[in-house]
Amino acid sequence: MRIESFLTDATRRYAGKTALVSQGERLDYATLNRYSDRLAAHWQSKGLKRGDRVVLLLDNSWQAAVALFACFKAGAIAVPITPLTKGERLATILGDCTPTILVTQARLAGLVETVGPVPLGTLVVDKPSAKLPAADLLESVVQQDASPLPNTGIDSDLAMLLYTSGSSGEPKAVMISHGNADAASASVLAYLDARDDDVILNTLPMSHGYGLYQLIMSVRSGATLVLERSFAFPQSIFATIAAEGVTALPLVPSTVATILAQDNLAPGAFPTLRYITSAAANLPVPHIERLKALMPDIRIYVMYGQTECKRATYLPPERLLDKIGSVGIAIPNTEVFLVDPDGQRLPLGAEGELVVRGPHVMQGYWQAPDKTAKALRSGDHPWDKLLFTGDIFRTDSDGFLYFIGRKDEIIKSRGEKVAPAAVEAVLLAFPGISEALVFGVPDEVHGEAILAMVVCAQELDEREIVKYCASRLEDYMIPKTILFRNDLPRTPSGKASRRLAAAMLE
Repeated sequence: MRIESFLTDATRRYAGKTALVSQGERLDYATLNRYSDRLAAHWQSKGLKRGDRVVLLLDNSWQAAVALFACFKAGAIAVPITPLTKGERLATILGDCTPTILVTQARLAGLVETVGPVPLGTLVVDKPSAKLPAADLLESVVQQDASPLPNTGIDSDLAMLLYTSGSSGEPKAVMISHGNADAASASVLAYLDARDDDVILNTLPMSHGYGLYQLIMSVRSGATLVLERSFAFPQSIFATIAAEGVTALPLVPSTVATILAQDNLAPGAFPTLRYITSAAANLPVPHIERLKALMPDIRIYVMYGQTECKRATYLPPERLLDKIGSVGIAIPNTEVFLVDPDGQRLPLGAEGELVVRGPHVMQGYWQAPDKTAKALRSGDHPWDKLLFTGDIFRTDSDGFLYFIGRKDEIIKSRGEKVAPAAVEAVLLAFPGISEALVFGVPDEVHGEAILAMVVCAQELDEREIVKYCASRLEDYMIPKTILFRNDLPRTPSGKASRRLAAAMLE
């Protein structure tokens, strides 16, 4: 199925039901469908063709949802980009994907102006901007009665280019087809046991896969999606959960840490919540234990995935505590296994690189055949396409997976290999540390020295932290220095970045 069919199907079933809650406004399915129809028709009248790229430089909003579905209806390829992007990176992305249309908001007009015009122009979603005088205004476009031309696309067409930096920092675009998104969303909705009466609160940026799929899956299941732009004001988020009767809350480890830092929460604080999910980075064991104690009756899904496949594994909530620290098993309709450096499959209990096989695996990297060939390789059969993730895991005797670290982030110190996640787990067990990031820097004696950045809820003593680590880690794993920070350096997608942390010290 193509992604826009999720909206047309939902409109037939739930026309008058609220699809989106955003910025104090509510859009039902019929309105979301009508607005996206009219915007798609408008773009087609301006020359947008099947396969053209449309850049969406937008905050979370109902306008972003309208623009996304308009892309699909027009047969275009959506390219969502975070509004936090700096000018140089934006210029690189625009030069790489060569968009026909750029959709943005007035406050970002200055940023857009610095990188030059796009071929056919721009669309501003909120209000006119003197810096973009030729731009169309979404409010005017969606009031014009029009229908898009018949869509002749199929599900093997590209739907999205999702830019990711990975550990290298260099932006590369993951090519996701409609078929990929269909398979991924169906699988995730199945294990979440999603329902049409769910109310999902999304604070994750829709410029990245985890947040973007909240919209796709909500529409597919006929649920209601409440959009917020961040988790910066947790008490406001908690009030929204209560006011909207939120049943589902997707999180990342940093937002979990924010929730756990609130001193006014007690078990039962969120009576409407059915489940929460955590992905995008490894959720530390101490966070899992405290979160489960705070939310004993709420299903907690710990998950693992990459932009290249959306999702690969999940831990069934009933196994959360007896398999604590695991990211679980393969999602439905997916095969995962570990391989050695020669690409040979490994038995249970071994440690190796995770390989993912399934219909949700990306089509490759946009205009990057060498990078594609490294990540996507042939399998046991001619039709196989395997994703080599670059992530190291181990399995237990039951086949449950445990994340160890990125291949290219393993620290080599004193002749030993150190997985940063193992050191971070110990740091996070120290009372008062809410976030930790471990990385290596060049060292003339040891090859690499181990450093740690930590975020603390209170003033702590570096010597006590090092002493604590020494009582729980091998000598070669003990951080040489503890760096105290108010926040960790993060990529545009919000992930804590070892590369950026090391660069700060250069």
